Amino acid sequence: MRPGSGVAALSLPYQVGAAAVLAVVAVVACVHLGMVFLHVAPSNTLTRQHGRAVDEWIYPEFEQNWKLFAPNPLQQNIAVQVRAEIRTSDGASRTTGWYDLSAEDGRAIDGNPLPSHTQQNELRRAFDFYGSSHDAAGRPMGLRGALAEQYLRRIVVLRLGRDHAAGPGDVLARVQVRSLITSVPPPRWSGEKVSDKPAYRQLPWWTVPAGKAAGGVR
Repeated sequence: MRPGSGVAALSLPYQVGAAAVLAVVAVVACVHLGMVFLHVAPSNTLTRQHGRAVDEWIYPEFEQNWKLFAPNPLQQNIAVQVRAEIRTSDGASRTTGWYDLSAEDGRAIDGNPLPSHTQQNELRRAFDFYGSSHDAAGRPMGLRGALAEQYLRRIVVLRLGRDHAAGPGDVLARVQVRSLITSVPPPRWSGEKVSDKPAYRQLPWWTVPAGKAAGGVR
């Protein structure tokens, strides 16, 4: 008699454990697909009753949008940059230069046949989420605005910690984010004219909570 293979080759306790793990994965996958469906579906009874739960599941990591498609595809390159105000161990303070986080992601992706989802999308989606949840004056629109600010701040603080912006014994006191926007040049055959001058959008300084600031965040 040939020995079993795969899960069948495991002892009974391991078979039970493997079956439980597969069941949990299947349930999570079904819940996720259901939440995404409700998010993109037209307004209905379920979304009206449970819209808050759907939003909390989707935003910000799984937000859906149509920026890739006509009639108005995204025609700009947007680089996200950050600088920090550092409180040094001797009580002084200094301000770092601008760290180009988008360029760091680009270097990590360049030449990598299997770049991670975070390298490709985490920073970009966080900044998009912030922009879509704030008005033209930079004021948050509802609870999503506050969540977007916290999410973006957490990402840039983590990146500054990775880049060792604060030295040993130093503390990240505040961070400031800005975007560098450049237009994508139109094709040569097009008569469209676009500005080749970069534009900056600078956000206000954000205080870093004390528990997340010492020596950078890991």
